[in-house]
Amino acid sequence: MAENLLEVRDLTITPAGADGPVLKDVSLSLAPGERVGLIGESGSGKSLTAQSVMGLLPEELRATGTVSLAGFSGNVLEAKERTLARMRSDIVSMVFQEPMSALNPLMRIGDQIAEALRIHGSTDRRAVPGRVLELLTSVHMPDPEGARYAYPHQMSGGQRQRVMLAIALANTPRLLICDEPTTALDVTVQKHMLDLIAERVAAVEAGLLFITHDLAVVAGVCDRVIVMNSGRIVETGSVHDIFTNPQHEYTRGLLASSDLEATDANGKLFTLKTALAYAGPLGEAGSPPEAGTNPDENVDADVEPTTASAGESGRVRTRAVDSPRAREPELTGQSAPLIEVTGVSKLYKARGLTLRRRSEVQALEDIGFRVSAGQRLGIVGESGSGKSTLLNILSGLDRPTTGHVRVGDVRVESASASALRSLRENLQIVFQDPFASLDPRMRVEDIVSEPLIARGMGRDERLSRVEEMLLAVDLDSAAMRRYPHQFSGGQRQRISIARALVTRPQILIADEPVSALDVSVRAQVLNLLTDLVDDYALTLLFVSHDLGVVQHLCSDIIVMKDGHIVESGTTEDIYANPREEYTQRLIAATPSLAGALASAG
Repeated sequence: MAENLLEVRDLTITPAGADGPVLKDVSLSLAPGERVGLIGESGSGKSLTAQSVMGLLPEELRATGTVSLAGFSGNVLEAKERTLARMRSDIVSMVFQEPMSALNPLMRIGDQIAEALRIHGSTDRRAVPGRVLELLTSVHMPDPEGARYAYPHQMSGGQRQRVMLAIALANTPRLLICDEPTTALDVTVQKHMLDLIAERVAAVEAGLLFITHDLAVVAGVCDRVIVMNSGRIVETGSVHDIFTNPQHEYTRGLLASSDLEATDANGKLFTLKTALAYAGPLGEAGSPPEAGTNPDENVDADVEPTTASAGESGRVRTRAVDSPRAREPELTGQSAPLIEVTGVSKLYKARGLTLRRRSEVQALEDIGFRVSAGQRLGIVGESGSGKSTLLNILSGLDRPTTGHVRVGDVRVESASASALRSLRENLQIVFQDPFASLDPRMRVEDIVSEPLIARGMGRDERLSRVEEMLLAVDLDSAAMRRYPHQFSGGQRQRISIARALVTRPQILIADEPVSALDVSVRAQVLNLLTDLVDDYALTLLFVSHDLGVVQHLCSDIIVMKDGHIVESGTTEDIYANPREEYTQRLIAATPSLAGALASAG
C-alpha cells in the first residue's frame, strides 16, 4: 500500500490560560486519491484540525502530537514558518469558506493567481500569464480572459470560489483541504463547485479532506467520513456505513437534524436533542413526545462551550389568530392583499467586468404578485435573480424604475420619509449574517430596543417589550446585558429575530436566515420561525436559494430568474410538478438526506 498522504496522531490543542484542551487526542489518516469528509457542528474542531495540517494555528494555541505529510520531512507542528511556506501549495493547499476574506480586494484576479505561481517557483515567469489563463479555464470560469482583469468584488460568490480553487490547485498539491467551500452558495452553484472540486482533484491525482456540517454534501463527494464532536473524533467509517448505520448518538442526531423532510409528532424538525428521543432508523419515530409538547422547550442547546446559557425561560405567547398555515391562501387569492406588486422593473447603471465598459443591468422586469395577510411566501432563485433588489424595493430601501408597490396602506414608489418610517415599523427584515447585522459595541438590550427608541417609547415600556421578545425567542433577561460576540451563531440569529419583532410588525422578511448555520441550529431557528409566525399572526416572506428549507416552511413559492418571475404557485404544486426547466434544475440541485443516502448506497 502506498504511503499515506496525511497522518495525524494524538493531536491535542490547548489555548493559553485554558483549563483544558479544545482538541483532544485526534488521530486520522488519508491515503493517496482518497476523499475524506470531516463533519460536525461549529466548534467541533474541524477547522482547528485543518489549520494544524496547514501549519496555520494561531500562536496562542499550544499543540502537541504529530502531523505528517508525504513529501514533507518532520512534524508540521514543530516546523518553522519558512519551511511551512514551502510546503503550502506544493504539498498541501486549502480552499477557505469565505473567498471574499481570503482574496486581496486591491489586486486583480489574474495577479493573485500569478502571485501563487511565482512565490512557489513552479512555473517559468514567462509562462505565468498563460498558466493563469489555463487555470481559470480549468475551473470553468466564464470569460476567463476578462476575469484576469477583474477585482474580487466584481465577481459572484461562485466565481470567487472558483478563483480560490484555481489558486489552491496552481502548483498541483498532493492534498487539497476544502473548509466549508460551498456553505453560502446557491444550490446550483454549489453543485457545480462540488462537481468541479471532484473533477480537479481527480485530474491532479490529489487526496481530498472536505470539511462541512452538511451530510448531504459530503456524501456526494467523499468515500469515507470522520465525525467530530467537542474536539474529539466520535466515529469514522465509509459514507455508506456511517449514513445507513451510525453507531454514535451524536452522528444519529446529525443525520436526523439534517433531514428537512423528517418531523416529530408536532410537525417540528428534529434537532440534536430531540433526535435522541427517537430510537428507530431515520424517519421512523420510536416514541414521539406527547402532542403539544416540545422537547426543546426551555432548553437552549445552541451555546458555545465558553458561554453560559442565555435561554432557560419559556416563551411568551400572544396568539392572535388561528395558524395562518391552516388557511393555505392562494398566491393571488384575496381581493385586498397586504402586499401588491404590479409591473415593477428596476434598471441599474453598471460597469463591466473588465472596467473598460459601462452597461445597464435590468435587475427586475415586469414583476407582479400579491401576498395575503398571514401567507408564508417563499422567494427562490439563484444569486443575481433579483431577490435582493425586490426586497429592497418592498422595504422602501430602493425605488422601482417603473411599476407600483403597495405594502399595507403605503405606496412605496412615491412614499414620503414619514410614510417610509411607518412602513419599516410594519415590515421588518432578518438578514443572513446576524454577526454583521448586530452592532458589536452595543449590548443586546440596546440592539433590540433601538427601533423603540426611534419610535419615542419610554424606558420602562421598552425594557418590558425587549424582555418579552427575548423570551419569545428562548433567551432570558440575562442576555440583555451581554454583547453579540458572547453568543453562538444560532443565538445571534435569535437576537436578530427579536429585534425584528420588537415593533410588532405585520410582515417579516427573512433573507437567507439559516444558510450559514449548522444543521441542528438551522432546525432550531426554522422551528422558532414557525412558532413565531403562527403565534404573532405574521405574514412571512422567506427568501432562499435552498428549496428544501422553503418547502418545509412556506405555503406558496415564486421562482425568480434573471429579474423575472418564471413560475409561481403553491409549494406542493411546484414541487410535485415544476413546469419550468429552471425550477426543475433548482429542485434537482438541492441537497437532501434521502439523496445522500441513495448516493451512499
